[in-house]
Amino acid sequence: MQSIFDAIGYNSWILTLLLVLPIVGAGVLIAQAQRHSSSDGAATMSSARRTALLFFGVECLVSIGLWWSVDYESTAWQAAVTLPWIESWGIFFRIGVDGIAVVLILLTTCLMPLTVLGSWTSIREKPHAFYALLLVLTTGMLGVFMSLDLVLFYVFWELMLVPMYLIIGIWGGKRRLYASLKFFLFTMLGSLLMLVAIVYIGIEAGGLNGPPIFDYDVVTTTGAYSYNTALWLFGAFFLAFAVKVPMFPFHTWLPDAHVEAPTAGSVVLASIMLKMGTFGFVRFALPLFPYAATHPAVKSAVITLAVVGIVYGALVSMVQPDFKKLVAYSSVSHMGFVILGIFAFTTQSVQGALMVNINHGISTGALFLLIGMIYERRHTRMIADFGGIAKVMPIFAVMLTIVALSSIGVPGTNGFVGEFLVLIGAFRTEPIAAVIAATVIIFAAVYLLWALQRIIYNPLSKPENAALKDLNWREIGLLVPLIAAIFWLGLYPAPVLNRTHAAANRLVERMGGMPEANITVVPERR
Repeated sequence: MQSIFDAIGYNSWILTLLLVLPIVGAGVLIAQAQRHSSSDGAATMSSARRTALLFFGVECLVSIGLWWSVDYESTAWQAAVTLPWIESWGIFFRIGVDGIAVVLILLTTCLMPLTVLGSWTSIREKPHAFYALLLVLTTGMLGVFMSLDLVLFYVFWELMLVPMYLIIGIWGGKRRLYASLKFFLFTMLGSLLMLVAIVYIGIEAGGLNGPPIFDYDVVTTTGAYSYNTALWLFGAFFLAFAVKVPMFPFHTWLPDAHVEAPTAGSVVLASIMLKMGTFGFVRFALPLFPYAATHPAVKSAVITLAVVGIVYGALVSMVQPDFKKLVAYSSVSHMGFVILGIFAFTTQSVQGALMVNINHGISTGALFLLIGMIYERRHTRMIADFGGIAKVMPIFAVMLTIVALSSIGVPGTNGFVGEFLVLIGAFRTEPIAAVIAATVIIFAAVYLLWALQRIIYNPLSKPENAALKDLNWREIGLLVPLIAAIFWLGLYPAPVLNRTHAAANRLVERMGGMPEANITVVPERR
């Protein structure tokens, strides 16, 4: 198969195409909106969602080749492209990927068509604008995973902010303006400090008499900062990424944004955008400032915040009356596992963190889709308003149970693999933190199983629930790939571990941690 991709020069154009195609799709949707301005609402909605699904579907299909075309063991960037941009300022259009970036790109491109299917009947106002914003947002998210120039990375990082702000602010719930403004201000504050740090790094790398240098490979190998300077620079990057993760105590924007966002917005936020923060640590903050990041005081502080986030997110989830807010707070806990795995600096823990990233995107995305489906039927997300709906919605009950068990981390599901690797790897360097995190997994079982009991297994006591209709074929069809991924990664994670091992090992070696030759127990079938 590799020879086929080489014959068509796949790696020379695929990344550029993945960035350009969504922008083209957004332009097509805007043109359609102008042409359908006088058409009836049903025709307008149908044309918008079909066009969006077409572009997202093509994006997904053409991106899948990255799974086979990339040399994951190579130390060179794969599918790399370098084009002149603002040369006088030392800024170039440089993009490329490694194993870590590839799996996150595929997570993005494969989830976006499902978000369109998930919002098929719920987006009735300005559908062309909604899907155009989703497409622009996709370009921003993919650009973050591909960027090898610090300024280009910042441009894509900020590009994500505006579409999501508008998606929440226009199509969100009753408190959408408050939630969107809070999301914007939190993200912007951290981003501006990161921009200051990027400018400083570029000027330092270029010298006083030359143009700035923002090339990733240059600034990560030649940067020599005083210890205090490195701490300030790391702090600027840390704040930007900690807000996006979000880490405790920078998480307060997340529950509001999740609750008020439309279903598609919640799925994108949880499944992809939160991963930008953890990816930022892995790709930029740690390689740029390894001595600051590995200082005992800094490392201890970050590990402490991660563990507090794990405990806090789980405890707060247990008392949430709103099912959507429960899932939102559970994300704070899950992302704490990711930060713990990254800063434990072992290959096992870093690979576990990457698996938790992927698994959280799949499981939590599925949970938000299921919540959106039941909300369309009952127009409420309050757990107390349900009860016994397994009797009238058996397919929904089965799907929700599987996804909840995955989020808990039951063996055989994807959630178990990532958390197990994080705990095993972290125990080698941070045993106390690992023990506390392992204990909190019990709380995850409590809040999700208790929610399941109250929603689907209690008596069917409310007349409104007796008339609910089960999932239709569209809803089943969009959930089946996510359920399949849950069991695939839970039973056979070797393909993903093989593709991320080399990149994770290089990061751990750079940070002076505990690298390993190989942790994949089950060889991948070829």
